[in-house]
Amino acid sequence: MAAGLERGSTRVAGFKDPEMDHQLMRQLGAVRYGGAAVGQCLALARQIQDADAQSWARAFAATAAHQMSDADRRERKGHAVSARDQYLMACNGFRAAEYYLPVDDPLHREYGLHSRAAFLHAMRCSGLACRELWFSQEGLRLPAYHLRTPGSAGDRVLMIVSGYDGTLEESWLAYGRAAQERGYDLLLFTGPGQMDTWRFNSASHFQADYEKIAHQVLDYVLSQPGVNPQRVALMGISFGGYFAMRVAAFEPRVQALILNSPIIDLHAYMVSFIGLDPADLPAADDFGVADLSDIPDSVMNAQLRLMSHNLMLRFGRPGFAQTYQRIRDFCLTDADMARIVCPSLALVGDGEGAEPLRQWQAFQDRTGGACAAWRFTAAEGADAHCQVGNLAYSAAVSMDWLDETLAQKAVG
Repeated sequence: MAAGLERGSTRVAGFKDPEMDHQLMRQLGAVRYGGAAVGQCLALARQIQDADAQSWARAFAATAAHQMSDADRRERKGHAVSARDQYLMACNGFRAAEYYLPVDDPLHREYGLHSRAAFLHAMRCSGLACRELWFSQEGLRLPAYHLRTPGSAGDRVLMIVSGYDGTLEESWLAYGRAAQERGYDLLLFTGPGQMDTWRFNSASHFQADYEKIAHQVLDYVLSQPGVNPQRVALMGISFGGYFAMRVAAFEPRVQALILNSPIIDLHAYMVSFIGLDPADLPAADDFGVADLSDIPDSVMNAQLRLMSHNLMLRFGRPGFAQTYQRIRDFCLTDADMARIVCPSLALVGDGEGAEPLRQWQAFQDRTGGACAAWRFTAAEGADAHCQVGNLAYSAAVSMDWLDETLAQKAVG
């Protein structure tokens, strides 16, 4: 029998594993701002074994390397727009590979640095003014980017901080590009324990008092020519929702705050996803990174072992229970939230679960300033964590609110 006519061989299919499927959706969502191509993501999904972190990292890294080489060739021939587009996809592909590796694996650093290099190439091809910055905290080098938008007056600045596994480059793809389309200058920054910091420091650990680094960042922003101190805003993405909230509570120079989503209590947030509290494990039952290889797949599959490995290293605790005990420190009190008096916008996805929704509501109830809120739905394709399935709509909600809020601020 003759083969039937088909439109193509690529099929719309993801993964049975919920975490890996979310990561695929995260990659697909980046298509809107140039970080991926739908067909290529789906083709890669067919090469990757479900819940197999190594096969994911290999597949995305190989494709990103090809895109990087292709971008280099196009740039050498003077095709700046084509090169930019390929560099951006390479940047996000290397980030995807970086995500699924142990943070102490040399390839984690290598892919992260490739992602950074691809981003800087893309900015050069775009003609965007992107300045590499370095802040410091207890001897750590903390990378940041300052991006000036062509034609902007420079008076409105959006500072963006990501969270547990986001990067500076992904922050630009997810929200920074949308903000620049609306005329904002950007300051993208990171702190101890975050992905970008691990690229330049062999080990660094998350710190609850995130305002320490933000003091330096705000000093820099407010020293720039033309910046209006009344029009400096801060956005926190994912775990960055905690960081940004903490900054706004202890840094009155923040004039508007976007939380996507508000994380008041990181411990309660994380425990809600696994249904038990590892902090309560008896000391005799605690385990460390070296013990993970002895845990059978029936108890913890390879993907969960990888996540546990990275969690312990990035919070700087030798045991899993001790890590969750440390995570209890990442919590804001009612008094802290009452100190947040700038206008704020609280975002959440309908599908994130009961605890994120509870904390989203609690922030609205307890913040000391005026608070607007938005709950994204499945019908909008935006119910997932950080609205990865519909970044353009998330940007419309957040950036329109910011436009209107800052417009009310004094011009002088």
